[in-house]
Amino acid sequence: MRRAALALMTALAAQTASAIEEPRFETLRRSGDFELRRYAPMIVAETFVQGDLSEASGDGFRVIAGYIFGNNVSVRGDGNEKVAMTAPVTMEAGATERYRMHFVMPSAYTLETLPRPRDARVRLRELPARQMAVVRFSGFAGEDKVRERTNELLEWLRTEGLKPAGTPQLARYDPPWTLPFLRRNEVMLPLD
Repeated sequence: MRRAALALMTALAAQTASAIEEPRFETLRRSGDFELRRYAPMIVAETFVQGDLSEASGDGFRVIAGYIFGNNVSVRGDGNEKVAMTAPVTMEAGATERYRMHFVMPSAYTLETLPRPRDARVRLRELPARQMAVVRFSGFAGEDKVRERTNELLEWLRTEGLKPAGTPQLARYDPPWTLPFLRRNEVMLPLD
């Protein structure tokens, strides 16, 4: 009975995850949990938040979720518009407990066709094509685990002769009710 319930939950989680759009990328190199990827250009909705990783994650999520769930003005000017949820939700650490959170916008949109945010804390921005080094992991993505995985990624970059060109980003792909061992997380670093 327990095995059947676990199998059902695993299948539902996989089905839910596969229904959500993710950014397009090409894998250039793979070694265990490490990858070198080339991402296509993408548009993000972002906000800056203060606090530790947990507080900032919750605050940032609420601000951007408000935007995609309708706290916006459609470009037609006829009210608000819902924007589909995508994955991952990404956090980038800044100075003194300041984080940038962003959601990637669905690829069907351009900057001209996305609804305009009503909340001044939400900014729309296009990211150019870029290369990212990535390490995948499951479980909870607390500060200690993120720090540990970031150090592992930096070590992998050294062994591969690659240099980071920016700040680490935490990418979370699953809703909070996902069982920890089924969660998909990544630490990503932009490269020169």
